[in-house]
Amino acid sequence: MIHRLFFWLRYLQGKAPWDTGITPPEIVALIEDEKLPPGRAIDLGCGTGTTSIYLAQHGWQVVGIDFIPKPIRRARQKAQRAGVADRTRFIVGDVTKLQHLDLGEPFDLAIDIGCSHGLSPEARTAYARALGQIVRPGGLFMLYTFRPTPERPRGLEPEEVEALFAPEFRLTWSDLGEDSAAHAASAWYRFERVGSGDTET
Repeated sequence: MIHRLFFWLRYLQGKAPWDTGITPPEIVALIEDEKLPPGRAIDLGCGTGTTSIYLAQHGWQVVGIDFIPKPIRRARQKAQRAGVADRTRFIVGDVTKLQHLDLGEPFDLAIDIGCSHGLSPEARTAYARALGQIVRPGGLFMLYTFRPTPERPRGLEPEEVEALFAPEFRLTWSDLGEDSAAHAASAWYRFERVGSGDTET
């Protein structure tokens, strides 16, 4: 697992290149083009809350979680300035132990923008199982990860991603691409939470 000290130092130094302040177009398309009805959302590895605040501005009730206190404090401040503090809740917590946090009712939407690919294989498994316990049947999970390359071995192959979240989640869409800022192969995935009466085919 990438040591949390790395992230703590990056935020302390103001060098967190992943914190772009821009909501990814894939999320914008889901909310604005597909007009997904507002509900409850969780932003996993939320950083300073950019995407959480965007969702709240579009009528969602949002929980943002990150394991570093500094970006959580900034997220709360940003939500206040944006006028959505009443629709956001930012907490310091461990994404591999979501089932142990007081998160309230199941979520309609979960978002992971580069969180899970930084976990160890064991932590990823715990994370995937925990996620399955907090998303309602029929709910959506939007995931962004790096893909491994010889130059940058950290990441997940598409088949690894699909296997990791099965059988609780069914893959419905993916888009392989490149992260120009990180100079890395990347991918977006969209999953649907499988209901208790559903079967995989």
